[in-house]
Amino acid sequence: MTRKSSREADLPATTLKRRCAVYTRKSTEEGLEKEFNSLDAQRDACEAYIASQRGEGWLLVADRYDDGGISGSTLERPALQRLLREIEAGYVDVVVVYKIDRLSRSLMHFAKLVEVFDAHSVTFVSVTQSFNTTTSMGRLTLNILLSFAQFEREVIRERVQDKVAASKARGLWMGGPVPLGYVVRDRKLVIEPSEAAVVQRIFSLFAETRSGFATLRQLAAEGVRSKSGRPFDKGSLYRLLHNRISIGEVTHKGQAYPGAHPAILPRALWDEVQAIINTPAASRANQNRRQSPALLRGLIFGPDGRAMSPSQTRRRGKLYRYYVAQAVMKGARSDCPVRRLPAGEIEGAVVAQLRALLRQPEVVVGTWRAARAEAPEFTEGETLAALERLDPLWEELFPAEQARIVRLLVERVDVSPAGADIRLRLEGLASLVQDLRRAA
Repeated sequence: MTRKSSREADLPATTLKRRCAVYTRKSTEEGLEKEFNSLDAQRDACEAYIASQRGEGWLLVADRYDDGGISGSTLERPALQRLLREIEAGYVDVVVVYKIDRLSRSLMHFAKLVEVFDAHSVTFVSVTQSFNTTTSMGRLTLNILLSFAQFEREVIRERVQDKVAASKARGLWMGGPVPLGYVVRDRKLVIEPSEAAVVQRIFSLFAETRSGFATLRQLAAEGVRSKSGRPFDKGSLYRLLHNRISIGEVTHKGQAYPGAHPAILPRALWDEVQAIINTPAASRANQNRRQSPALLRGLIFGPDGRAMSPSQTRRRGKLYRYYVAQAVMKGARSDCPVRRLPAGEIEGAVVAQLRALLRQPEVVVGTWRAARAEAPEFTEGETLAALERLDPLWEELFPAEQARIVRLLVERVDVSPAGADIRLRLEGLASLVQDLRRAA
């Protein structure tokens, strides 16, 4: 059904009727609460222009298309999108604006709008910059005006960026999400004691564990939450660990400046954490491996069914680790086929076999069934995804954390001349999957 203006009946029957829609926009919400605001002023000027063209058959459509507090740098504006739908439906013949940059400040965006207007035979008119887009001169004028509008917008953006850079160089906080440990008072960051204690705990915990995964697991166990009230995940943890706000600094384009706000952390703790983060995961593990417990202590058994004990010796400054049969430890004669195993080789073989087992469909299904006892909503796909995340995470883990996971997952390892046989704990796998799910 064709929409008609209330004034359409007043026109002579021979006059070609042109339905006119007025579009208004203001970039900020400042002043919009007033009884007569900028949008109203734009609309009055446009309505007066339409009334002056009444003899040409111009009629004002009843709908209003006002976008208040929305930048002209985007086309995703509710009123503009509604206007475009009306154009496509054939309800509008002329789009009237007070000034061209009210419709768009981007030459690229305006070109897209003009394509829509042309496709539906819609004329575009600017009240203060009189031209008609149906003529070549009008298009030339339009492109010139748009170029100046885009230039003006870029100059404004550069001025804002310069102001932000100058303010940050003076150590001022320029807004955005308030970091954990602080609240805003009089547009300045002030320490919030309870949150500051959380920040200190997180940094100390990471320095102690040297592992993001271990830190997340401990934070989850302690019920520690982020500023938003959600549990920490890997992304939010490392954003906090990299944020120099905590040591009383602000950053801009990679450059750090002394801040006007107080620090939460001592510089020594910050530097220690950054050194750990910047150390490659594999190197971090190797540096601490000597301090870690034997990976298979209490889990590895020889062909005689008796546990093999960890042992080590140092020759020419190099440390050698072994798992040794009980008979050998006691100095007794024994014909046991596996008397001594190099610890690094058997641990590597067990870990490799364990990682391969975690990808087996029957292990995934068994883990999922065990996990559902505590989390009925847990799906098989989530279980598989969590187990797949463990493999790339393994090298990042602190050796003590690797040992904890092995003890959680492995019930026992039986070795023989033919190889090693691993017996898994599905309950432990289910618990690990829940940890990985929370840390995702």
